[in-house]
Amino acid sequence: MTDPQAIQPSALDQLPDRDPEETAEWQASLDAVAREAGPHRAAYLMRRTLERAESDGVALPKLLETDYLNTIPTAAETPVPGDEETERKITAWNRWNAAAMVTRGSKYGVGGHIATFASAAWLYETGFNHFFKGKEEDGSGDQLYIQGHASPGIYARAFLDGRLTEAHLDNFRQEAGGNGLPSYPHPRRLPWLWEFPTVSMGLGPLSAIYQARFNRYLTARGIKDVSSSHVWAFLGDGEMDEPESTAALALASREGLDNLTFVINCNLQRLDGPVRANFKIVQELEAQFRGAGWNVVKTLWGTAWDELFALDTTGALVRRLREVPDAQVQTYQTRDAAYIRADFFGKDPALAEMAKLLSDDKIIECFHLSRGGHEARKVYAAYKAAVEFKGAPTVILAQTVKGHTLGTGFASKNANHQMKKLTVDEFKTMRDVLELPIPDSAFADGVVPYGHPGADSPEVRYLQERRAALGGPAPARRTHALAPLPAPADKAFASFDKGSGSQNVATTMAFVRLVKDLVRDKETGKRWVPIVPDEARTFGMESLFPSLGIYSPKGQTYEPVDRDQLMYYKEAKNGQILNEGITEAGSMADFIAASTAYATHGEAMIPFYIFYSMFGWQRTADQMWQLGDQLGRGFLVGATAGRTTLTGEGLQHADGHSPVIAATNPAALSYDPAFAYEIATIVKDGLRRMYGEPAPGEDPNVFYYLTVYNEPLPQPAKPAGLGIDEGIVKGLYRFNTAEAAGLSAPANAPRIQLLGSGTAIHWALKAQQLLAEEWGVAADVWSATSWTELRRDAMEADAALLRGEERVPYVRQALNGAEGPVLAVSDYMRQVPDQIAQWVEQDWSSLGADGFGLSDTRDAARRHFGVDAESVVVAALAQLARRGEVKATAVKEARERYGL
Repeated sequence: MTDPQAIQPSALDQLPDRDPEETAEWQASLDAVAREAGPHRAAYLMRRTLERAESDGVALPKLLETDYLNTIPTAAETPVPGDEETERKITAWNRWNAAAMVTRGSKYGVGGHIATFASAAWLYETGFNHFFKGKEEDGSGDQLYIQGHASPGIYARAFLDGRLTEAHLDNFRQEAGGNGLPSYPHPRRLPWLWEFPTVSMGLGPLSAIYQARFNRYLTARGIKDVSSSHVWAFLGDGEMDEPESTAALALASREGLDNLTFVINCNLQRLDGPVRANFKIVQELEAQFRGAGWNVVKTLWGTAWDELFALDTTGALVRRLREVPDAQVQTYQTRDAAYIRADFFGKDPALAEMAKLLSDDKIIECFHLSRGGHEARKVYAAYKAAVEFKGAPTVILAQTVKGHTLGTGFASKNANHQMKKLTVDEFKTMRDVLELPIPDSAFADGVVPYGHPGADSPEVRYLQERRAALGGPAPARRTHALAPLPAPADKAFASFDKGSGSQNVATTMAFVRLVKDLVRDKETGKRWVPIVPDEARTFGMESLFPSLGIYSPKGQTYEPVDRDQLMYYKEAKNGQILNEGITEAGSMADFIAASTAYATHGEAMIPFYIFYSMFGWQRTADQMWQLGDQLGRGFLVGATAGRTTLTGEGLQHADGHSPVIAATNPAALSYDPAFAYEIATIVKDGLRRMYGEPAPGEDPNVFYYLTVYNEPLPQPAKPAGLGIDEGIVKGLYRFNTAEAAGLSAPANAPRIQLLGSGTAIHWALKAQQLLAEEWGVAADVWSATSWTELRRDAMEADAALLRGEERVPYVRQALNGAEGPVLAVSDYMRQVPDQIAQWVEQDWSSLGADGFGLSDTRDAARRHFGVDAESVVVAALAQLARRGEVKATAVKEARERYGL
């Protein structure tokens, strides 16, 4: 039977061989090496040949994996330019205080993680002492994405530096009193220290890539030269399982982001056990990153291994390291020398002979302690290689031991992520290992003391001198004293007040027209950052292509197919639009970077990210929480909104719930505007609040969510009268009355208040006409621009009452004196308008589009959900009938007349 491998075509088989005899000689040479020296030697020679070809620029597929060895050999390492002994002492104090902080907090049951920082301490300390630039030189510095579970170590260093006190450390994870430390990096809770929230896991690496990319964007557009900034993302090897962690690797390499370094702490453990128990996570990650075009630096073994590698004249040690699965490496960490001799060295005769030359102490030193991520010299060499590499991002795969220096009860144990404290005896052992001058008498009443060498000690002076040389403390977040951005000319907003006349305009198009005017503003136009996930034409944004350009670091290296058209596809190195391709997650990461540039770089940028509303909050709500955590500012625009406006698209596209999800985010100001002038008013006020001069008590660190629709309809003129703008911003105003609409109804006719939001207001207006003309009912129509803001205002009023302050909710003020019951309707589930029901004094009822969407015409979909104008009429008559204001038979008659 033919071997299937023998008939697999090779790419080279498709090319003519101009010298078959030479090819045969090369193949014969390989066969001879395999026959005489063994297949391992043949493989070695092939790898080295491929590496040489790659270094010489020969066009061959890259090796995706290299041997399980350090990329930088010991002989090529550069000595650490500093006092390694002092750095060792600093690291020891940080290890101690991180463990003490979590242990002391455990008596309150607040939890914490010890083992992660214990494994990563040198990864951070080397960076803080030699690489991470602070913000005191150019206001930007480096951007540090700290692994969330390592935060106790960062607090410990800030304590040593004098930025935190013992009182702070004793309030780790206890923030209610106002002097606490958040569990993880959290700018909203500790805004002077943390820049970037990195929990939930996976969001840190994704955001780091887009932050590095946005840095390039700022420089290319001439906003600010941040080319000296470097982005460092510290990640766990288990965290790389999150799809977001690797979602944008190709983007980083494609755009040559050599201002980016991932440092993956490969301690081989997840939260519950080994990352790749039966495999090797380092090799898997190397292949993944090399395949994506990254520069990979492996820092696996400490200097104690140099002796073993020198004895490996046959390659047996390298082969064995390559084949041992990760879970077995963890087992070696916890077993004695005899076990390691038998299980690791005993598998190969050559290794067995090598082991005879090694003492038990040497074996224990190598397999228990000596890892590349635990040695300053190894880490420094890796970081130096990363920042000097040009043309691609770098990932450093640093092998460590989870729970290193915490004792045998922690190191490499599967449960160490859940272990929150050490005993006093374990601390004393740790003290001795770290050589810290903490006497037994300091453990008063069994309480573990914090350790500090003194504000004027050599360690603290060294730490502060190194940070001063690198541009100030890190991590650090600075809210720069920026002057308010000048308000755009009022003409851009006022042009929407007159309406569209007889022209049908969708509110999506109205928003795009507004932005098109705003980006022309001489003062602030360049600060707008349009972001779209490859659907600009869907939203009518193609008119922005030629004028603003789409950002590309390569510019436009081709002639676009539509170059002869007015709105051709134009890419440019200084392009303003970020057209991200089909990635909502990437677009949100863009938005986060742009929306926080006021703090990261001292440059206020105004991002707006427009997307299918169904694919925004539903798909990337976790990132929107990250946005709120990071105090981002800007406009999220859910286009093609609502459950019934997308004709024919079906339930996958029919959004009936995004305002519900948005309402859960305290930083999100959610609006569902019905008309173009409302959009203009909301955007104008948002610019004032976020980028201008917020009113007393207003938090500028918010972002706006606007739902806009693809249903072309006439846009009315803005009603005259006082308080319209206030009502639009606060969430509710009366659009018209039956009388103002020119509708006649009998004297003393029953009256009802119709509240509509977004596109639903058009059904309310048609229902207003039907109620007057066919049923003798007078209806007033209100535009509810934000159910959520009405609710929040009412909740604040309730809280004020508990404090003894009299305050009436705005919704109650607005509806004060309005006659009859209230019927609310929206193109979303009833839960959206029902948010305000308890604060409405009138009788309340609502209609909404609950359930799954469906494919059909708009009219049919609205009839299906019972929200069309005729359904509104029937619901209004039913409400009035319950009050005895119309005959009950009218409801039945209306249902039959309208075919409901």
